[in-house]
This record gives sequence, C-alpha cells and structure tokens, in this order.
Amino acid sequence: MKKIQILGTGCAKCQKLAAVADEAAKALGAPYELQKITDLKQIMSFKVMTTPALVVDGVVRLSGRVPTIEEATQLVG
Repeated sequence: MKKIQILGTGCAKCQKLAAVADEAAKALGAPYELQKITDLKQIMSFKVMTTPALVVDGVVRLSGRVPTIEEATQLVG
C-alpha cells in the first residue's frame, strides 16, 4: 500500500495538491493511504522549506507547487 502525504498548513494550494494526488492515486488503481500533515515540526522533519509538498512512501517527490494530474500520476506511481 502506498503512503501519500501532503505537507502544508491547509492553504488553497495544499488542498488542491491533496485533491490532485488523490485523483492520481485513484487513476493508478493501487491501494493507498492519503494523509495531510499540517504540523510545522512534522513538515520540517522532512526538510521541506516550501509548501505544499508531496511525499510518497517517505520520499519528498515535489514541493512548492501543485503538479498537473499527469505529473502527479508519475510522481505517485
């Protein structure tokens, strides 16, 4: 099961990234868990300085912007 985490404070871009990542994971058809992390100490533990950020299975795959659905599918896959 893939573990997808969205790092951000809950802003509009963070919410958009969560929606895009969710849609991308559904398109892949594999089981996944989507978690939103809003605690700044937890976000900093990933060494992320700009949000939103996408973490897949513990690896930061993207930060500072919202990807397209196509790009997110590649990042999540």
